[in-house]
Amino acid sequence: MRHAAAAVLETPTTEHPDARSYRLASIDMLRGLVIVIMAIDHVRDYVMLGAEQDPTADPQVGAAVFFTRWITHFCAPVFVFLAGTSAGLMAARKPPQALARFLLARGVWLILIEWFVISTAWSFAPSGIEQIGGRVLVALGVIWAIGASMIVLAGAQFLGRRACLLVGAAVLLGHNLLDPIWPATNILDESGPWWAALHSQVPVGIGPFLVVFIYPLLSWIGVMLLGFGTSAVFEEPAARRTTRLAAWGLTAIAAFLLLRMAGLYGDPNPWRASGNAVSTVIDFLNTTKYPPSLLFVLMTLGPAAVLCAFADRVPETMRRPLVVFGRVPFAFYVAHLYLIHTLAVALGVAQGFGAEQLMTIMFFFPEGYGIGLPGVYLVWLVVVVLLYPVCRWVASIKARRRDWWLSYV
Repeated sequence: MRHAAAAVLETPTTEHPDARSYRLASIDMLRGLVIVIMAIDHVRDYVMLGAEQDPTADPQVGAAVFFTRWITHFCAPVFVFLAGTSAGLMAARKPPQALARFLLARGVWLILIEWFVISTAWSFAPSGIEQIGGRVLVALGVIWAIGASMIVLAGAQFLGRRACLLVGAAVLLGHNLLDPIWPATNILDESGPWWAALHSQVPVGIGPFLVVFIYPLLSWIGVMLLGFGTSAVFEEPAARRTTRLAAWGLTAIAAFLLLRMAGLYGDPNPWRASGNAVSTVIDFLNTTKYPPSLLFVLMTLGPAAVLCAFADRVPETMRRPLVVFGRVPFAFYVAHLYLIHTLAVALGVAQGFGAEQLMTIMFFFPEGYGIGLPGVYLVWLVVVVLLYPVCRWVASIKARRRDWWLSYV
């Protein structure tokens, strides 16, 4: 997820100039914003009373909870897209063979981290979870999607950015054609074929592990190829880059609105108008994330492109800390999961539960545990504030030094 640009050097936003590459602060700011927003959803998962993994699936969900979840939908598409963009910008200074080696190594590294480090953060139970037969739960989420897509990109980038753009667009435009013919699967049922994980959520037992493909892979590959293919726009002068990003973003938003209103294609979850305006808006915005439908991608990447176009107009007091987070997204991601789960254990003990009852995945937290939505936002602010000094320190090290291993942090 590290960005390395061979583009125009923009105004520095940290105390130290980046010794390893030129940076585009607009990309770093956008990445930082979505990673901070992402933390809201993970805090909600772990500290909210009666939290559901996806409250948008509940037709009775209130507007406050719905939009707390919905705003975080922007995170995964932006992460994956910008990972592809960063790889595309690296192509300007790395030969294809060197870029392929880096993407392959980086992709394998991310999958291993997802399997052993991040899955442990979710569960705090590396020796197994009793509720799933004592097996070790491996939840393959966004880091898996980025890592596996990087492995595919390691080969695809030899075709060039334009070909990757066309292939990525074709995948995103066409993958919903699979919806009516793909094998039906259930995230709790291991009887489905493992290859169905390309387009649906599937649990697969592998020895002592229960591997759950939270993020079906095919459409995320399309998002990364799209990011790689469009990376050339970030090499253009700032004014032209702003114009093109804004035009692309507004076009994507318009396409989402027209396709969603028509209801003919692009998402397996239809919407309908009701007598309540808020309920209608909620249903309209409730597009499919697993896998991300065409409309989901348009709904999220469109506004993200517009925001990226005008990122330089964000006040410096807000932009500077977001850039810091955006330059070390991997460090933030790993640290924030361990911190949130640790705070959840502390909250559970304070509420009279045993610490061991919280040493599991959030689906198995004890009944009656948790706090309300205002408390969720308070804990989220605490998490962001506590992680800022750590991220600032890591960002300063990466800005000053060129050690190869820093590319993996």
